[in-house]
Amino acid sequence: MSPISIRSLQSMKAQQEKFVVLTAYDATFAQLAAEAGVEVLLVGDSLGNVLQGHDSTLPVSVDDMAYHTASVARGNRKAQRPALIMTDLPFMSYGTVEQGLASARAVMQAGAHMIKIEGDDWLIPLVESLSRQGVPVCAHLGLTPQSVNKFGGYRVQGRDDAAANAMVEHCQTLEQAGADMLLLECVPNALAERITAAVSIPVIGIGAGPSTDSQVLVMHDMLGLNTGRAPKFVKNFLTDGRNVQQAFAAYVEEVKDGRFPAEEHSFV
Repeated sequence: MSPISIRSLQSMKAQQEKFVVLTAYDATFAQLAAEAGVEVLLVGDSLGNVLQGHDSTLPVSVDDMAYHTASVARGNRKAQRPALIMTDLPFMSYGTVEQGLASARAVMQAGAHMIKIEGDDWLIPLVESLSRQGVPVCAHLGLTPQSVNKFGGYRVQGRDDAAANAMVEHCQTLEQAGADMLLLECVPNALAERITAAVSIPVIGIGAGPSTDSQVLVMHDMLGLNTGRAPKFVKNFLTDGRNVQQAFAAYVEEVKDGRFPAEEHSFV
């Protein structure tokens, strides 16, 4: 089977078929997830929390992201149908266009097929430049963990009309600038549904309700391995005697058929 591509995901959105995203940080779990039907492997800067033991994603470096991307790429290549690999650019690695291009080059040369960056309209010059040079981009809006200190904590975004309207406009502007995908984190269900309908590019959700084109979870969270209190949007799939491969398959199945996320995993 041919590998998953951006065109694959665009076709799935057009056909109203959900696709599945899961974080991966090494070769073994990357192969297992792709074999279970996960279409997009996100090499997330969440590795700062779940692998490195930090309190946030802020200490993660571009070198860290490139190393783990290369590991994921090696495992992904062994899957019957390789997934698309999307890699986060970490904190303050894309503050200028030149810096962003250098960071993107490092992770793309390590094996990424797409990069993900957090922000809104200020990203437009970088998105335009990356797009011109053939680098696919996913823009991450809503709760953006790299800005946790600015937000004053992990809070739902876009609840008032002004913030919601601004987020819709930002998403449309980023699509016009060349973004290939969006990720919405911790936004009300109605706003995520509105944005998904307002753009032609695929929209991934986490804590954004069931109406987005896709769902993403941190692998350690969906395997019940989080050591603190699990976020509202998390479900543990490593239950009922399942092994890891079966947990991945259950996650894929529940996203595809609309059982996940349920009401208890969403914000209003």
